[in-house]
Amino acid sequence: MSYPRVSTFKTAEQFRGRLQQLGLDLPFDETLQIGAQAPLATSLQSRCGRIGNRWCILPMEGWDGTTDGRPTELTERRWRNFGLSGAKLMWGCEAVAVRPDGRANPCQLVLNQQTLGDLAALRELLVQTHLQRFGTADDLLVGLQLTHSGRFARPFEKARMQPRTAYRHPLLDRRFGADTDECLLSDDDLQQLTEDFVRASRLAWQAGFAWVDIKHCHGYLGHELLSGYDRPGRYGGSFENRTRFLREIVAGVRAEVPGLGIGVRLSIFDYVPFQPGADGIGVPAAAGAYSQAFGGDGSGQGIDLQEPVRFGQLLRELGIDLLCSTCGSPYYNPHIQRPALFPPSDGYQPPEDPLCGVARQIRATAELKRQFPDLIVVGSGYSYLQEWLPAVGQAVVRRGMADSIGLGRMVLSYPELPADSLNGQILQRRKICRTFSDCTTGPRNGLVSGCYPLDPFYRERPERAVLAALKTGHEETE
Repeated sequence: MSYPRVSTFKTAEQFRGRLQQLGLDLPFDETLQIGAQAPLATSLQSRCGRIGNRWCILPMEGWDGTTDGRPTELTERRWRNFGLSGAKLMWGCEAVAVRPDGRANPCQLVLNQQTLGDLAALRELLVQTHLQRFGTADDLLVGLQLTHSGRFARPFEKARMQPRTAYRHPLLDRRFGADTDECLLSDDDLQQLTEDFVRASRLAWQAGFAWVDIKHCHGYLGHELLSGYDRPGRYGGSFENRTRFLREIVAGVRAEVPGLGIGVRLSIFDYVPFQPGADGIGVPAAAGAYSQAFGGDGSGQGIDLQEPVRFGQLLRELGIDLLCSTCGSPYYNPHIQRPALFPPSDGYQPPEDPLCGVARQIRATAELKRQFPDLIVVGSGYSYLQEWLPAVGQAVVRRGMADSIGLGRMVLSYPELPADSLNGQILQRRKICRTFSDCTTGPRNGLVSGCYPLDPFYRERPERAVLAALKTGHEETE
């Protein structure tokens, strides 16, 4: 199944026509505003600090640290690009493990006493780069994402998963090698892990970060606990129990590091895992009822935001005003979480026009924002919009459907997009992410992540030849 490329929509009429064909009510503004009063240029005030505009950089993970959890020159280059982007909210910058066994790969950054100086220097590099480029960093709010990869832990060998899970999953256990009870984390294990998060939060404060993201998305441990409806003990079953992990971490941080801000990146809905069908197009891995989806309606392919709304109420009670909305998991249903025309090597062809996935996330995020006008809500899933990203982002912010527009993959190929759009410059088409998914295919096969098709730096790296052999046959040109 093929869908028209976004890059072929040269006019607003063509873009609008495609949206009408799909039946999508996706807002976009035909004219981008510039200047201090433009929707994307206005500031926000969080409990964590001032945010100078409405662009946000989402946390990247490059598979390019050292085996003892320190950044390399590749990591530094990525963070330098974050500083050059012009965005004023850095949502966690990087997924950083709170202890070695929680890494998603053996080269993921880890925050401990030994790496503290390295993380502090990395943050300083970002801030100083931003300061030199834009003249001030007083309105730049930089956080650090803290994580334990749980089911998707691959901490010591790139080719071997060592999952730690919240409960036995009928579909994912077999797929990701978690087919024994030895993988299960006990209540005592989770209690220890909350202490590890608090310790890492204290170190993040010492490293100069204004706030930390307690990661609850994409199938990693915090997110998986939210769907532990059948898990026994203190961390499963009731909503109170399934959110205990977050509440205990927050209580510990408030007690030990009262000056540190807190945010949460949350998968606000989830679907049943998908897999390639006979024709390569993604299909549900199982039919019928599906009860393991936080924010799902029980069908496996529907949304019920009742519990995510309760989660938003909990954030209010905990004094947290930063919420980044995302959905699903790139490991088992990437078409809803990371809409793309071209799948990674371990993925499947999209079962819908990726514009549908973009619109779905925007609608769900807008509903949460409607429920919680006092929270600062960051939206995700925008990269597939390509040339139309700023136009949609401005309309979303102008209508109050989200407060900030988060960029992930787009930053790998075109880090300056926020600055260019704010300055009224025509976007550089040769740098716009076309969702070729090489930045995912690389890590899935043990390589560092980067934009190999569009970034000249990565195009010249030896990994490019390895990737060529893994490609699924799509062209790297428009």
